[in-house]
Amino acid sequence: MDFNRRQVLWAGGAMGAAALLAACSSGNGDTAADKAAAGDGKPKSGGTLRIGALGRAGAITRDPHGTQANESDYLVIALVFDTLAMPGSKSNTVPRLAASWEPSADLKTWKFKIAQGAAFHDGTPVTAEDVVWSLRRLRNTPSGAARLPGVKGAESINAEGTDTVVIVSDYANADFPLLTRLTTFVMKKDTPDNALDKAPGTGPFKLDWYRGGNARLVRNDKWYGGTVHLDAIEITMFETPQAMANALLAGQIDVASNAGAVAARTAGTRKDIQVLRRPNDMAMPIVMRTAAGSPFADPRVREAMRLVVDRDAMVKQVLSGYGTVANDILGTGDPAFAKDIPQRKRDLEKAKKLLAEANFDLSKTYSLVTTEDISGLAESATLFANQAREAGIKVEVVKQESGAFWDKTWKTGDFYTTYWGTNDSVVFFASKTMVGEAGQNEAGWNDPGFDAAYRKVLATVDEKERAAALKELQQIEHERSGYLLWGMADGIDLAAAKVKGLPTLPGYGRVQLENAWLA
Repeated sequence: MDFNRRQVLWAGGAMGAAALLAACSSGNGDTAADKAAAGDGKPKSGGTLRIGALGRAGAITRDPHGTQANESDYLVIALVFDTLAMPGSKSNTVPRLAASWEPSADLKTWKFKIAQGAAFHDGTPVTAEDVVWSLRRLRNTPSGAARLPGVKGAESINAEGTDTVVIVSDYANADFPLLTRLTTFVMKKDTPDNALDKAPGTGPFKLDWYRGGNARLVRNDKWYGGTVHLDAIEITMFETPQAMANALLAGQIDVASNAGAVAARTAGTRKDIQVLRRPNDMAMPIVMRTAAGSPFADPRVREAMRLVVDRDAMVKQVLSGYGTVANDILGTGDPAFAKDIPQRKRDLEKAKKLLAEANFDLSKTYSLVTTEDISGLAESATLFANQAREAGIKVEVVKQESGAFWDKTWKTGDFYTTYWGTNDSVVFFASKTMVGEAGQNEAGWNDPGFDAAYRKVLATVDEKERAAALKELQQIEHERSGYLLWGMADGIDLAAAKVKGLPTLPGYGRVQLENAWLA
């Protein structure tokens, strides 16, 4: 399972390539936290924010570059360690540990300059060598190629002086800074693997203690990024959204992170609880394996499956209305999302015709594997199975324990549910899940036409040409990928009335809590 797979890579929508090419500067009021703080009154200093986050005892990790299946662990790491860039509200990629970036004319070489005054929690300055060591460590993980696509190895990441990092991609990539928002946590050079739990970070909070998924973080008064309002944050791990929501209602925590639609309905009647909704925050697609030997290898079968689903019913029943209908294209938050591609609707007769043309065996029962990792995931599989029966397709829902699912089914199964806790750009999802070289190619899809369209997008700067190339990419995905994306779920946090300044951006943006404060 890849880095932070289940909350994956926390990001917002995409911005145009031309905007990305301009060098960025810090302090522009464009971070998720800046956005959240607006309109909440003058922030007050002090206090401890108690926040609940989902996780399981068997999936705990402390490695910033490792597999973080628990949102609780990711929250700790994201507050202690900074990435080079982060999502913003006006543009999707804004400075964090990197103050600015600049590409070469061919868009293959990118130079990142470290923020002035950036230092580790032990007081030592952050140098280019620290960043280079961290990025090389990240690139050398089992899924490193997916984390930094186009960067072939350690030799492609080097220091230039004490404050500049040079990264070389094998191909032109106008969106390269986007990659640095998500996984590029920086540690001190040569940090031993057995000392990760005590490694100093650069973030707005310092680790006070960590015990079995629970943690206490204290304010970093010397953070280069600005003023931090809270004295401390205490993170409590919960195994289910319901248990977490109950703790909030009982006053045991102040924030229930990613609590889900069911908890939102329950809390909606309470005047002392805020329901914070991030529209279209999570994708929960059904994956159909496209490789030879799979029952879904024929694109006509995949199209039939996409025509079988009743999308409106899925959103109403699975998401309780906290979401929107999707059109089988990942990246709905992208400003360049092709809204003029016709919305696919249910058509049982056409589905049956396509299945007959493909000689799909309707006498067999097909297993749809799912987990109960997040609220609504297993329910989506069950409802789809019921809908498929109306087209004569027999689907058996198989619920798998989380660890077994990610070890044995993900990326290799013929038919399964997955989820992406982010609503990122079309290019992001293409690079992570659909191009032939993608490290997280969930459907085993290898389409030369799609790969060529993807490379064309990355190499195009002109706005009109890029928009046309992006539409071509999305059209191919819509027609023949291995995804059935029926809807997008809203992200839902619950918070006590006294909590102010919580970030409102989706994905990685929402774990940036430096501007949170208590009234």
